[in-house]
Amino acid sequence: MANDREILREIWEGKIPVHFKLSADETDVEPEEFFLLIPRLSYFPLVTDKVRKHFLRFVSNELQDGEMWMDSNSTPLKWHYPIGVIYDLLIGTDGSLPWHITVHFSKFPEDILIPCLNREVVEAHFMSSLKEADVLKHRGQVVSAMQKKDHNQLWLGLVNDKFDQFWAVNRRLMEPIPDQDGFKHIPVRCYAEDGTYQQKLVAPSTSSGQKRTLQDLLDDFSTPVKKAVEARTHGVTVPESTPLQWLSEHLSYPDNFLHLCLSYKTV
Repeated sequence: MANDREILREIWEGKIPVHFKLSADETDVEPEEFFLLIPRLSYFPLVTDKVRKHFLRFVSNELQDGEMWMDSNSTPLKWHYPIGVIYDLLIGTDGSLPWHITVHFSKFPEDILIPCLNREVVEAHFMSSLKEADVLKHRGQVVSAMQKKDHNQLWLGLVNDKFDQFWAVNRRLMEPIPDQDGFKHIPVRCYAEDGTYQQKLVAPSTSSGQKRTLQDLLDDFSTPVKKAVEARTHGVTVPESTPLQWLSEHLSYPDNFLHLCLSYKTV
């Protein structure tokens, strides 16, 4: 694990250049556009305070208290998905940069998006996912043994984009189960093209101790009519021969889940 620290840092430092513009039906003036380099591993409510302040100057008084939401090519962006996951789902590997996002302060799509009133909501969502991941990996024993200050260090490391601060605690969550060479299960969410995801109990090894690979996971998430043929995460296509345990240790998001965008073909 320690030998691959450079990989962890490369993943942590992944950024996406974004071009924000205000929705044309929310202003009578031509507002200045806003450009920002945002971390793939973060969540939109943690990185868009500057965007909100910038565009509030151009909207009417009655919209000042409206909840800000965003869309990409008319698809509302779900704040509870990590930013990199949203990009990989909507844009993929073929899109040109910067990523064009439209900002709104009215007509919040309640049937699609969850309201996010403050950062505490994001923190609660993040910690819930983290605890769920540890239940899958260590039966929850690592998170439950941590102190409140450890939880705070994980959260603040993510919020403030501090790699060393975050990984000083997160490395404990990446240790294999004692006397074994892997986790009990691999925390993974596999996304279809429509943005919905599935979770299944995925073991890192077979009953005989053989390490399972991404190809085994693709088989797990295939159906008699749809075959999963490819998985993308962090903007790259993952080789099918990659061991699942290695993937979980190195390519998981800060919530300790692997977020994989799957491509399917009809059988």
